[in-house]
Order: sequence, then structure tokens, then C-alpha cells
Amino acid sequence: MSQPLPVPPPDTPSRFVREQLLPLVAGLEQADLNWLAGYAAGLAQGRSGAGSVVTTATAPQAPHAATPASLTVLIASQTGNSKRQGERLLAAATAAGLNARLVRAADYTLKELARERLLFVVISTQGDGDPPDEARALFDQLLSRRAPKLPQLHFGVLALGDSSYPKYCAAGQIFDDRLAALGAQRLHARADCDLDIETLATPWITAAIERAREQFADLRIATVTPLRSAAVIAAAVATQEPAVTRESPFAAEVLAVQRLTGRGSEREVYHLELALGDSGLRYEPGDALGIQPRNPPESVQAVLEATRLDGDQTVSRDGVTLSLAEWLASRLEITQVSRPTLLALQERHASAALQELLSPAAREALRNRMLQSQVADFLRDFPADWDAPSLLAALRPLAPRLYSIASSRASVGDEVHTTVALVGGAAEGHPAAGNPRWGAASRFVATHSVDGTMPVFIEANERFRLPRDTSRDIIMVGPGTGVAPFRAFVQERAETGATGRNWLLFGARSFDNDFLYQLEWQAVLKQKTLHRLDLAFSRDQAQKIYVQHRLLEAGRDVWDWLQSGAHFYVCGDATRMAPDVNSALLQIGQQHGGLSDEAAGEWLADLTAQGRYLRDVY
Repeated sequence: MSQPLPVPPPDTPSRFVREQLLPLVAGLEQADLNWLAGYAAGLAQGRSGAGSVVTTATAPQAPHAATPASLTVLIASQTGNSKRQGERLLAAATAAGLNARLVRAADYTLKELARERLLFVVISTQGDGDPPDEARALFDQLLSRRAPKLPQLHFGVLALGDSSYPKYCAAGQIFDDRLAALGAQRLHARADCDLDIETLATPWITAAIERAREQFADLRIATVTPLRSAAVIAAAVATQEPAVTRESPFAAEVLAVQRLTGRGSEREVYHLELALGDSGLRYEPGDALGIQPRNPPESVQAVLEATRLDGDQTVSRDGVTLSLAEWLASRLEITQVSRPTLLALQERHASAALQELLSPAAREALRNRMLQSQVADFLRDFPADWDAPSLLAALRPLAPRLYSIASSRASVGDEVHTTVALVGGAAEGHPAAGNPRWGAASRFVATHSVDGTMPVFIEANERFRLPRDTSRDIIMVGPGTGVAPFRAFVQERAETGATGRNWLLFGARSFDNDFLYQLEWQAVLKQKTLHRLDLAFSRDQAQKIYVQHRLLEAGRDVWDWLQSGAHFYVCGDATRMAPDVNSALLQIGQQHGGLSDEAAGEWLADLTAQGRYLRDVY
């Protein structure tokens, strides 16, 4: 945990206080100054890490007058999106004068839920309709017979997901339905947010907070002093907004783009190194690097050809005027297809085939089609008359891509490294076969010049951290590019002198062509900063061997390490690999621990609750 910054004496204010804060608060009334003091105190309390509350923000209170948090914002996050929206929701609640707190699902219990009167839930969906890992225990308890009746509760759910998956926002929908079934009343209708999260999240937050204000009054719940000054809001935001964000990324110098796979590999995987310079960006092993890409020129041209529109014509949207080609290149999603885009297409192309594809019965078929296609493919297959403004309105904003950081700052200094697999190729059997369908960010990385810059930011991942006790052993399962964070883990443990053992299980297709970071792993094995390396190359023999098979083969050792307090990490594919690894662990608990099916499940749930079974899957 980082140490608190020293507080300068009153006669030597910091540069920030002198140049930014004091001008903002000059001339404020006493009530506003009192509120701001209380807000700052709340921030300081939230940063102290006490209790399960992530952030608490309350107004100053009269002596001996207790004002407990009355609105709870519950977050269940996998990659940080739900956490970010929960923080926005908390800030809006505080600005509205409401007593509020922010709590992680991993730290929340049914006992607390039974006492709630106002609750907002922000939850994402992972894999095949699953909740985030940190919410699994709460999710299971909520769906069990032990869940309490909740007639006193008013709630709202903000669900996050990806409409290209069949079970879009399923975790949020299940949570919403279950709370209602337990007798709770919807304070505000659920919103299901696609990857362009802010499109729905921003108006939902505004409306939800207004309903909460009304409910505070109806239930006669005490509120804090409402804000009355724009300067106070600006000062509060200035104290917590970092200089570099996903909305305002840092232009990092590209130091290296190096292919890791051999010429005989079916995949191109690249190692990327960037200089962070004076950006002020800091990260820890387990965090992610966000890259704001440009779309491949081939994809832009394909959309223009499919719509028969002129890329040079200028188009205005939300006060921004650019050429249509530039909109498609830098602002809009065209390499990934969203359901809202297809619905907009259906309005312009009345096709029975498209209507059938969008029906609930065809969810799996639609998912497969969307995985194999880009926007241009659907525009080509279902032609319609488009004008530039309508096309822009049908496309969602171009989202940044997140990649696990593959370096430790203790080892590489003011640099950041990551591992990127090139996404590309034509869908087999498609009429446009032979036309590459490059992934936006992976193509952006693979073709980037080393003398250029790349817009980046850091996405913290508090759920995927090394054990604080450096004497603990760790087991890392990272096939393919899932090995990236474990390169950072091993570097960090070597630099900090950790005494715990490090065991890596890596898998890929071929030893000769796909053994990522082979020389580095051999070097750290020799140095004894990596203590065990188990490999699974699926195509090097007739029978395919994957990391879960290696786990089962080493089941006795896995069980012994875990019984001795080891932490177990998984990174990579959420659809097949992660469930297979989970199944292997259950079998290990049964075979080597003598556990029943039910007891093995409880064992893994307990490891998760202890923070010793951690997954970063996608």
C-alpha cells in the first residue's frame, strides 16, 4: 500500500493548491467551504483503505450528529468498466447532496443487503452470461434459498456487456430480476449498456440520481448540504481526475515492436515497448495498458465501398466536423459489429434473412457471424441507401483496447511492455474471402513505426495482484498471450526479493514457433527466479495437450502448493480455457484432497474469497 503524502504546513501550500485550488475557492461562502472540507476529508478516508468501502463521500456533520451512508453503490467489475461507472455514480450522488458509499461485490454480504433501503448495482457480464469473478459468491448467495426478503429496498441496476455475445448483459438482468423477486422495488429501470458504455450510462446515472433524491425525501432520509457553487464542483473534480485518462490518453513513444512467433506459426504475436516519459503514469503488475487505436485503412475503404459514400465529404456530429473517412478511421467502431448497428441496418434493409438472424432463436448463429465479420460485411450483404450522418449515427464510438501489462516498473523503469496477438484474415467461405479483416488495435500495433507515438492510458486491475506476503508461492496459468502479466509477476518478484516460489504453466500450438518469451523463461529458470515451468504444445503430437492437462498431471503438487498457502492465477481465454482450468482444479480437489463434488466447489469458492484464486479472463 502506498504511503500517504506529507501534508505541507499552512504557509507552504503545494503548487496545485497555489495555482489551481485557491483561485477556485476564492470568494466562496462559509457553507461551501465547510462542504469542501468535508468532501476532502471523505476522500482521505476513502484512500486509507479502511473497511470494505472503496470510497466514501459525506458532508461535514454537526457535533455528535451521525449521518451514515444511506445510498449504496455496489460494483461488480472484471476489467474496470463497472468500477469506473460506479465511481461516476458515487460522484453524482455526492454532488447531489446524498449520503452515499461505494462497495465492491467481493466485500458485500446478504446481511448488509437485508438492511439496505436504497441500492444501485453496476455489474458487467463475462463469458457465457457469468458475473465478474469478484461477484460470484454474492451471486450464488443471492440466487439461493438463503436470500432475504427485501420489501424495504428500492434499487436500480446498470448492466454492462457486449451485444456481440448471445447472453448480453445477462448478469445484470439476473440481478435485477432476482432483487424484484425478493420483493424489492425498482427505483429506476435497468439500462443494458453495450461497449459504448457512456451512451446509455450517462443519462441513466443522471436520471437515477434524480430518482434517488426524490426517494430520500419520500423516505425522510437525511441528505447532506447540496452543492450551491460551480467552483466547488470544479475543485472537487480537480482533486481526483488524473492528467491521463482513457478520454485524454498520453502519446507514448514507441520503443520496440518485435514479433515473437516464428515464420511457421499460424499466428503473429508482437511484443510492444513504450516510453512513458513524464506522463506521470504508474502501474503495478496485473494492470492493463489501454491503447486508443486507429482502424485499418482496408476496413475504412471497405465501408466506403459498401455504402457508396465519399470519404472526403465533411460530416458534423456532436460539435465535431471531420471527413467521413476520418470519422471511420479514428472515431467509430467498424472492425467489430454491435447489435444496435445491425438494428439500424434492419431499419434501412427490410430483409427476412436479417430479421431471422436478429431473432432470439438465432443468438448463437448471430454470435458466430459477428465474430467472423466486420461492419463492411453486413453493409455489403444487406445493401441499403445510406447518407453520411445516418451511417455515423448507426455506429458506436471506437473503444480503446486493453492489454495485460507484461513488465514491472521495478525492472524496466519508465517503460511499459505488453503482448499483442494480431487479429486478421477473411472468414472462410465468405463471398469476400481474401479480404483481410484486421483487428483495429492489433493491426495498429503490428504496423506501427518505432519512431512514432501511441495514445495510451493505464487501467488499474485491483483484483489481479501479487500476494502482499512475498513468501507466498504462486501458480500462474497463462497460455498464449495470457502469459503477459506473468512476465510482469516474475520480474516484480525478482526485483523485490520475494522468497516464495514461482510456477508457470504455459501453452501454445507449437514449441518451435509459438513459445512466447522462450529465452527469458529459460534465463529466469537458470537464475531460479522462476522455479518451475510446465509446457503444453497442442499441435506437437497426435493427441492435443493443453494447460489443463498439465495441471491434472501435476495434480498432487498443485494440491500441496495450494494447501501450503499458494496463490493461483489464470489469464487468457474466458470461453474455453478458463472453464477447463476450473474443472481441472475441481478434479484435483477431489482426487488429491478427497473432497466430494460439493466440497470441491466450496474449496474453490473459499480460495476465491481469500483472494488466492484470481482470474483475468476475456
